[in-house]
Amino acid sequence: MKNKLTTEQASDYNNLEKMSTNELLSSMNVEDKTVPYALERAVPAIEKLVDVIHEKMKAGGRLFYIGAGTSGRLGVLDASECPPTYGVPDDWVIGLIAGGDIALRKAVENAEDNTDLAWEDLKKYNITDKDVLVGIAASGTTPYVIGGVQKAKAHNIITGCVTCNADSPLSLEVDYPIEVVVGPEFVTGSTRMKAGTAQKLALNMISTTVMIKLGRVKGNKMVNMQLSNKKLVKRGVKMIVDELGIDEKLAKTLLLKHNSVRNVINEFNNSSYE
Repeated sequence: MKNKLTTEQASDYNNLEKMSTNELLSSMNVEDKTVPYALERAVPAIEKLVDVIHEKMKAGGRLFYIGAGTSGRLGVLDASECPPTYGVPDDWVIGLIAGGDIALRKAVENAEDNTDLAWEDLKKYNITDKDVLVGIAASGTTPYVIGGVQKAKAHNIITGCVTCNADSPLSLEVDYPIEVVVGPEFVTGSTRMKAGTAQKLALNMISTTVMIKLGRVKGNKMVNMQLSNKKLVKRGVKMIVDELGIDEKLAKTLLLKHNSVRNVINEFNNSSYE
């Protein structure tokens, strides 16, 4: 790596324990405001990765995320929200974290330092060259993630990454690197802060854009969402009312019958939205 890890550089603030509550909050907010601008600079790189993910998934492939700690949790979060939001199968987007699901709540000692573990995890899902693997690591140095993408590349699997350091070892290993360089953290080295926010935003952009391009949105509505609670049923009814111009009672009857906003619209119009 050419440059020192900016994620590990000393904070621009000091004597935090002597700050007032307002000073702490205001200073953190100042730092957080810089994240979207760092992400803006990464849009061209995100675009390239999104397009290749879309092509692979359109052909029947899947999207895998791997990461450790905060990065791993963010990948699992993004993957787990795709089925209820877009009505896709649970195995379309898969998030894996070093140490397994227990690591979502509690740190698993040494899991992220194992260079072979990610590939072992991925093999359980029969990953192939039809799929895409995205490694997530704020530092860009996590052995679990680097080992995983190296093995994937050896099996002709397209790889990408989301990291917060320039020219990191991880970026140099993958086909489509995304570097969102947010600078030193407010608390030195605490990458669950700005770096974590940057990674969350990048993953939002990746999965949302892919799902839109795969036809899982109509207009600006989540017409394939799972109707898993009363709030979502109510939202679905409103979508149908707005789209078809029918009353709420009929909209709800149709929604509960077909269990999908898209299915109601298709049935009502006797046509399909591709």
